[in-house]
Amino acid sequence: MIGQLLLLALSASATSAVTQPNRTESGFFMQIPSERREQIEAVSPAYGAYSQRLLLGELWQRPQLSRRDRSIVTVAALIAKNQTRDMRLHFGLALDNGVTPAELSEIITHLAFYAGWPNAASAIDIAYDVFHDRRIGQDQLTPERPTLLRIDQIAEDAREARVQESVGPVSPGLVDYTRDTLFHEVWLRPGLAPRDRSLITVAALVANGNTGQISGHLTRAMDNGLTRVEAGEILTQVAFYAGWPAAFTAAPAFKAVFDERK
Repeated sequence: MIGQLLLLALSASATSAVTQPNRTESGFFMQIPSERREQIEAVSPAYGAYSQRLLLGELWQRPQLSRRDRSIVTVAALIAKNQTRDMRLHFGLALDNGVTPAELSEIITHLAFYAGWPNAASAIDIAYDVFHDRRIGQDQLTPERPTLLRIDQIAEDAREARVQESVGPVSPGLVDYTRDTLFHEVWLRPGLAPRDRSLITVAALVANGNTGQISGHLTRAMDNGLTRVEAGEILTQVAFYAGWPAAFTAAPAFKAVFDERK
């Protein structure tokens, strides 16, 4: 309940930001009915104050990531952690911030591979209601079998060689599905730009503490157009939605990639 009340304020700010860009998040927070603010204050006044000042008043205003990208990162973290309580409002906020229905659909599909089928299924249950309420139909989604993007064969051959060497002796089936389905189909689906696929993949890996996979995917993300500033801000955003330990645990992997690319 408390988290949802704060998200209501954030959602209101997003829909009003186009016409009133100079207003602060705290101003929108104060538009929440007084009885709802009292619920927050009755449980944890400090939580309410930090949420108003830091989460709403500062984090979502930082220019290092666009509102759209912040929504993408947040949605990825929620799905990765299976935090269903806040998904409905953040799915709606993502759509308000410029994420298309096709992109949100593809984010869920993509994260089935990086956060697991059950987590994606939970997200589908909630996205169904959001799409229904907004009258979003299948005509606004990427078809099941679209024309795929062109593959970078040189990069793919290098990736395949690394996987064959490290994983092939252990699990040939995993290698096959990684090649045939994940990188020859999912990553080439046109409903989500390669940069954004990299963005959600890195965010999900950080949220779930999968640091061993971060280096390769962060390198790919930056090759796909993610800047160093934007990459660093992923950690800041995820810290609020998956916890400080997740962000700090991932930081050394980020630093290693940044140092290598100097």
